Amino acid sequence: MSTLKWSATNADSFLADLDLPPAAYRALFKLRGKSQTGGRIAMDQATLGKLLNLSRPSINAALRELELAKLVKKVRNGVYQINPMLAGYDSPEDAEVAVKAMPKADRLDSRTYLASYHKAVTAYQDQLAEQRKKRALAAAAKKAVAEKRRGSLHAVG
Repeated sequence: MSTLKWSATNADSFLADLDLPPAAYRALFKLRGKSQTGGRIAMDQATLGKLLNLSRPSINAALRELELAKLVKKVRNGVYQINPMLAGYDSPEDAEVAVKAMPKADRLDSRTYLASYHKAVTAYQDQLAEQRKKRALAAAAKKAVAEKRRGSLHAVG
């Protein structure tokens, strides 16, 4: 259990409006509870999945949602950083310094935050749809080549 007492903001007000999938909320709260001062946490997806009793793909999707919402940032494999506005600190002064140092684009209290989150989700979904479309076109082209090859085969007798 975390001994951190101070957070820069009341996270409930930000999180309530996001309508994240349940797995994303669970992952965020587990990461926050296991994080170091300032929100840094070293935990791989497999470990997080075991703690939450979720599959690796479910954890991957939850972390992706948290990244789109700017709540958690992947530093490198197995290391994540919770947004300074949600991270725990030893003192209110530490929390204030961390929030003042963060880029304005990452702040959760911006009036455009919710709109930018929904825009990021839409862009990601569009990107996935485009990838599916490319894969389908590639599969269709491969099938057409195979059909043409089969049609050009002649029986030897």
